[in-house]
Amino acid sequence: QVQLMESGGGSVQAGGSLRLSCAASGYTISNACMGWFRQAPGREREGVAYIGRDGSRIYTDSVKDRFTISQDNGKNSLYLEMTSLKPEDTAVYYCGLDVRVSRCRVYWQAGAAYYWGQGTQVTVSS
Repeated sequence: QVQLMESGGGSVQAGGSLRLSCAASGYTISNACMGWFRQAPGREREGVAYIGRDGSRIYTDSVKDRFTISQDNGKNSLYLEMTSLKPEDTAVYYCGLDVRVSRCRVYWQAGAAYYWGQGTQVTVSS
C-alpha cells in the first residue's frame, strides 16, 4: 500500500520561507515521478514542481526561482523548499507520486498523480 505523508506547512508572512516534506512508504520514489501540487480555494489543483526519474525538474512559472524541489532516495522522501512566499501561494499543498513513468510529466502538467498525500496547508499573509 502506497502512502504519502506531507508535513511542514504552516502560516508565514509574505517574504518568509517554509520547507515541505513528503515521506513515502510502499513504493520506492526513485522508481517513480514525484511532484508537488497545490489547490487554492475555488481553484483547480495545479502542478507546482516536478522531478522525474532522471532528476529533471520542472516548475510552474509562478514559483520559478523561489521554490526548489528535491528528493532523498535514502529516506524515500520528497521536499519542497519555498522562499519569498507570497499571499498567492496560499493553498493546500499535496505530494504526488506517479508510476506511469512514460507520461508522468503530462499528468503533472494536468495537475494529476497516481497516488496522493493528504495535503498540508500553507497560508501566507501580507
